[in-house]
Amino acid sequence: MLCSFARREEPSRRGRGYARRVQAPEDDGTAARKVAGRVTTFVFLTVFLDLIGFGIIIPMMPLYVESMGGSVSTVGVILSLFAFTQLVATPVLGRLSDRVGRRPVILISLAGNALSMIAFAGATYIHWLPLLFVSRIMAGATAGNIAACQAAVADVTTGTERAKGMGRLGAGIGLGLVLGPLLGSTMSRFGAWAPPLAAAGMAILDLGAAFFFMPETRTRASAVPVASAVATTNAAPVLAIPKPNLLKAVSERPMSFVLGLYFLTFLCMTNMQTALALLTKLRLGWGTAEVGNVFALFGLIGFVLQGALIGPMTKRYGEMNLVLIGTVSTALGLAGIAASHSGVPLIASLVAMAAGIGILNPVLSAVAAESAAPSMRGAVLGLAQSSGGLARTVGPLWAGFLFAHVSPGAPFIAGAIAAGVAFVMALRLRAYRRLAVASTSATTTTTTT
Repeated sequence: MLCSFARREEPSRRGRGYARRVQAPEDDGTAARKVAGRVTTFVFLTVFLDLIGFGIIIPMMPLYVESMGGSVSTVGVILSLFAFTQLVATPVLGRLSDRVGRRPVILISLAGNALSMIAFAGATYIHWLPLLFVSRIMAGATAGNIAACQAAVADVTTGTERAKGMGRLGAGIGLGLVLGPLLGSTMSRFGAWAPPLAAAGMAILDLGAAFFFMPETRTRASAVPVASAVATTNAAPVLAIPKPNLLKAVSERPMSFVLGLYFLTFLCMTNMQTALALLTKLRLGWGTAEVGNVFALFGLIGFVLQGALIGPMTKRYGEMNLVLIGTVSTALGLAGIAASHSGVPLIASLVAMAAGIGILNPVLSAVAAESAAPSMRGAVLGLAQSSGGLARTVGPLWAGFLFAHVSPGAPFIAGAIAAGVAFVMALRLRAYRRLAVASTSATTTTTTT
């Protein structure tokens, strides 16, 4: 109620131009839908082109490092540096987007990504390993645009439309990861410098499109309205803008569950990414072609779910029920992979896991955005992405240890257990959300009577 009051009051104080910028649904639903569609379209393109660049270079990273005199350990250090830098930078950029707007942060991130890819291309051209390190650190520091993109979608959507918008963002990520390796292998025929240079070109193209066409979505309409003490005047109530307390917000039980769910979801995914190729080679004799096809199938399932089905599914089942479904599907898929010794059950298990992850990613983003105050939305989504980044940092090390020292199926069993813990967390979070809704309804009824 408070946020909706703020949206109605703020345009009258700012004038007609500001009202068009806010585009409150109750003033002009058609205009609001157009803005939401425009924002989600550009967010899709942003993450799509960003992840194409990521997919172009990551599969070839070992070859690049080897050509510069590095080793497998060097590759691990470079990937860890990227993940750690992203882990630190993402909440900072998310918080910055709350203060200065989503659009500037997205533009800065795209420019930084383009520069990092140019540095990467230069490193491959002159065969200088330190420049490769610099390029990946730059890329990690500017990879926080996903949090700003999620916040932009959350700014212009509500309810089931928010989950649908997050699904489109996830579809852009999935499609980029599927097409990136294909484009990278095609461009590599022109030289080792060509794939990263192509990624830089796409980042520059996206930067230009976002600069000219992407609107700003963050407004002051999310301020909390507080009636001033105006007993002696007839002045209208003013909107007090309290200083957000991010630490207090994330320390509350519901938000801690959201961050935990992010961590466990990405932990499950990194376990699969680290150990699946090794498992299939050991048990089934699969090579790079078969593993590549399996990962493409994984990305395709996520693309279809997030791009077309997540909206209708959210309307039918609700966000928290989908989180429960996603954790169960992920757990069953991982357990099935651990037990598989032939192709058909392994593919079936992989489909179940892909469906679970494809559901969880956009829905958890919508839940995180809904759980955060609008003035802290970018920061909270940045912290959520950092929870996933932490999982991507420790997950490969954990999965590799389990595979080498316990058994080939151990990483997937551990992932299934993590998904089970996520299911329990989701149950608790659903109970908290229901309690909050009931409390709000009771307060509203008491106020109106």
